[in-house]
Amino acid sequence: MSAAPSLSILLVDDEPQFRQGMRMLLGFFRQQDWERVQVVGEAASAAQAIALAREQHPALILLDLELSAEDGIAALQGLREAEFGGKVLVLSAHREDEWVFRSMRAGASGYLFKDRLVKELSEAIATVMRGDIYLSPEMASGFFRMFHFYAGQPLQACRELHLTEREQEVLHWLVQGESNESIARHLYVTVATVKAHLTAIFDKLQVRSRTQAIVKALKLGLVSG
Repeated sequence: MSAAPSLSILLVDDEPQFRQGMRMLLGFFRQQDWERVQVVGEAASAAQAIALAREQHPALILLDLELSAEDGIAALQGLREAEFGGKVLVLSAHREDEWVFRSMRAGASGYLFKDRLVKELSEAIATVMRGDIYLSPEMASGFFRMFHFYAGQPLQACRELHLTEREQEVLHWLVQGESNESIARHLYVTVATVKAHLTAIFDKLQVRSRTQAIVKALKLGLVSG
């Protein structure tokens, strides 16, 4: 019988203890004759992840979204720009629809909640490595809710106004009547960052107030009410 194929993996997480735990879990898979898993590198930031991906060419990257210097979306975008040819499986504690949607749109092949790693990691890896997308049923529902929100006319209108992805998200929550503080909590950013995005949105919509921005966004079909 021929040996199981080798699977090269790059671990990306800013917590050394978590990376060590992942090595142990992957080692357990190897003991179960699941596949010959080889961890070819570890990274703690988006820049390190991109550099190691270029150097080691891993078949799979296990990427944590909660990196200290930036969120993992930056790493996904950087890997896509670097034309990384492997798969990326996102590991995250974030259960919000926006995070799943942003990750998949940025190039992830799957999304796995950290509290389900022990039960689902093996299945998630096998799924993405055979070319399929790994999302739990609840995540898939949330993903398609966000997909329909951004699809069609709103997305085209946002492109014409040159609204960034994050500005679209801020605008979405603004139309829902959320305060700056609430928007910051939804998007895991500071209130100052939300204010900066609002300034950019007001400028692009050519309005001077939140109310004017909401009315114009609805009128242009940028968001649904």
